[in-house]
Amino acid sequence: MSSLQGTYGHGTENDFVLIYDPAGEIDLSETACRKMCERGSGIGADGVIRILKREGKWFMDYRNADGSIAEMCGNGIRVMARYLVDRGHQGAGIFPIQTRDGMKYMSVPESGDITVNMGQVAPVEGEVSASANGKSWSGYNINVGNPHAVVFVDDLSEVGDLKSSPSVSPSESYPDGVNVEFVKFLANGELAMRVHERGVGETRSCGTGTCAVALAATIAKKKNLPSKWVIHPPGGRLVVEIDLHSNAILTGPAVLVKDVEIGAFLG
Repeated sequence: MSSLQGTYGHGTENDFVLIYDPAGEIDLSETACRKMCERGSGIGADGVIRILKREGKWFMDYRNADGSIAEMCGNGIRVMARYLVDRGHQGAGIFPIQTRDGMKYMSVPESGDITVNMGQVAPVEGEVSASANGKSWSGYNINVGNPHAVVFVDDLSEVGDLKSSPSVSPSESYPDGVNVEFVKFLANGELAMRVHERGVGETRSCGTGTCAVALAATIAKKKNLPSKWVIHPPGGRLVVEIDLHSNAILTGPAVLVKDVEIGAFLG
């Protein structure tokens, strides 16, 4: 395929290849996504974001690193919003982005951190547990438009290297797979976390995961809403507020790093 540009960017080191394709003219296959996201031979990323426009609204077509389609991505949508504003496709301020999990409203300054209303987060009835590195912890089943299992640990090193997917039970709770968050309460009242994302593996951060963690921490500490948590994934710092209506408001950085050639991966 002839020369075609994408853009590489990240939100708290959760990284993506963005493809601006408002008319949906590019044939983006699972194989192409896997090739682009491969860190050994491709560009290297946790996912691919194709920027579409449908009925006058921006649409986030998000694919995991294995090419599978996902509902949305909290870090990725901020990076997409930064791209739209920095490249002159959208004015700064408040604007919506449509996702497979519905419309998300962005607050995007000319520079600096971006805020997104991720919509309602909710616990799902029933106990769940996650196992890794020969250990098991009970936790919370949280729906953020995509599924999350959140467990609290005393030491994040307990979970091992997370090179393989944690085992989650009951497995029937997650027929389409699950993102698993391991979380530690810090002495200053903040949270540290690690995450294994379905279709990707361990990532440096997960936006929807931090929203799930914020709700699980609120429940675990028997706090009333609204609540606010500062959360530290390995890749940086994010702030999640959950309002009285259980909407999760996620704030954090979004960085465009460089433009990249993607045509070779689409052939």
